[in-house]
Amino acid sequence: MSTTPTVVLIHGAFADATSWSGVITELQGHGIPVIAPPNPLRGLASDAAYVASVAAQIDGPVVLVGHSYGGALITVAGVTENVVGLVYVAAYALEEGESLGELQGRYPLSPLVSNLKEWTYPTPGGESAVEVTIAEDAFPSVFAADVPAEVTKVLAAAQRPLAAAAFEEKAAAAAWHTKPSWALVAAADEAINPEVERFGAKRAGATVVELEGASHAVAVSRPKEVADLIRDAVRATS
Repeated sequence: MSTTPTVVLIHGAFADATSWSGVITELQGHGIPVIAPPNPLRGLASDAAYVASVAAQIDGPVVLVGHSYGGALITVAGVTENVVGLVYVAAYALEEGESLGELQGRYPLSPLVSNLKEWTYPTPGGESAVEVTIAEDAFPSVFAADVPAEVTKVLAAAQRPLAAAAFEEKAAAAAWHTKPSWALVAAADEAINPEVERFGAKRAGATVVELEGASHAVAVSRPKEVADLIRDAVRATS
């Protein structure tokens, strides 16, 4: 069994696992085992259960890394026994019993909220549920202002929607109470108010790095700095 933790990268809403590509390259270049599974984006409880199941099936220790909504998932899934550390990347760090909407509501809403487009999708019971994406014309400024325009156009077209119900579900646990945490604050984030990121990180007692000028898509625009923080967590938990 390896003593070097496996890094599990959990993407957030409006993105997919390829958003971690630059970070994965950096980590692999340092010999760190890493996987980036798909995030279902269907609801806090069910998505966190999926992340926990991925972590539990890995031999040896795991460092969970969550971007954006993925931070809420690692907060809950992080109670899994072999998880040894949590890394929040421009992410939500919830308290037990708290929802995304409640945490966001502590501070002025970001431009993301007024630029969401609603869609519907069928549920197993035959009813329709609501999911959201970012309006394509607003996507560059809201999500990825420091990413080249030609890349942003592709990211906007390839968005994966988040079930709207995820904003109201409450976290069943907060693993940062018992697991060490690290956090990267994207200081120019227009999708999550940076104050929300700072508040959650401070409350969790996280080791914090703040990147000036970094957009919400910081893993795409600044992969080395993101990977450096993850490496710090790996070294500290090895």
